[in-house]
Amino acid sequence: MKQLLAILIGVSASSWAHGAEFSFAAVNTRVDDDVVYLNARVDYALSPEAAEAVENGVPLTMAVTIEVFRDRSWWWDKKVAVLDQRYQLLFHALSNTYIVRNLNSGSQRSFPERAAAQAALGQIEALPMLDRKLLDPKAGYWARVRAELDIEALPAPMRPLAYISSEWRLDSDWYSWRLQP
Repeated sequence: MKQLLAILIGVSASSWAHGAEFSFAAVNTRVDDDVVYLNARVDYALSPEAAEAVENGVPLTMAVTIEVFRDRSWWWDKKVAVLDQRYQLLFHALSNTYIVRNLNSGSQRSFPERAAAQAALGQIEALPMLDRKLLDPKAGYWARVRAELDIEALPAPMRPLAYISSEWRLDSDWYSWRLQP
């Protein structure tokens, strides 16, 4: 038991030194036909462990959460909308290709290299966020977005290590901006 504890502490301590993370390089919105669309670019910097897992056929699921808030003077800002988008990055060994799958829509694309797949995974284009009719034109709004690796979507045998290792806690900070209805 002492040896197992020592191994877990060693793995956990060594993983704090690594700094792989996700980040948003660009975020903007546009309105078209009364629908607010999101365009964003996410840099999915995988840790060596996560990259190795993909290379060995383990699918990684990324969750992108978008929240919209209405400004309020006397109370906390009111959350008016939440949108969760889920994407999957996986390696198909038989065809030697990387697949990026939108789990919400079911669409998917194939790539010959992981770097190209990660770049495509990070391109969010014309994602419908919400109907503009839900927004009061006299009120102020702001939105935020965050991306994270969904540890719960990993195969069950991998989750215990993922819970204790920072190499698997891959996420971005919240990226916030003013929303113009």
